[in-house]
Amino acid sequence: MEKNTLNVEKNSGERQVAERTRDRRTYIPRVDIYETGNDIVILADMPEADEKSVTLNLDKDVLTIEASIEEEHMGGHTAFYSEYGLGDYYRAFTVSDAIDREKIEARMKDGVLRVVLPKAGPAKARKISVNAG
Repeated sequence: MEKNTLNVEKNSGERQVAERTRDRRTYIPRVDIYETGNDIVILADMPEADEKSVTLNLDKDVLTIEASIEEEHMGGHTAFYSEYGLGDYYRAFTVSDAIDREKIEARMKDGVLRVVLPKAGPAKARKISVNAG
């Protein structure tokens, strides 16, 4: 991976978000990041999330991943025991200029978000015309 292409802060567990209006836990999704010949790929594990609940934003150099999960009711039953905590998701990455921001793609399948960050190609030589005036 090119140096400084994607900055990842190591952190796990629950994130406290002061500005949120929802009184819910917010989890930091676990990710795998790998590089192909032309792309950086992020796989984010977000159980219960689907394409309608996930929002990706790129503002300046920061790519944020957010998902709001609605609580699923157990058909009128009350959970006797639960090891899985339900909450929303939030994660942010710093993206360098080595990424082609116009071609970023995302796909959600079975609770896993796949974000493809294409590498920007090298600047191509070109002739620049000179206009009168």
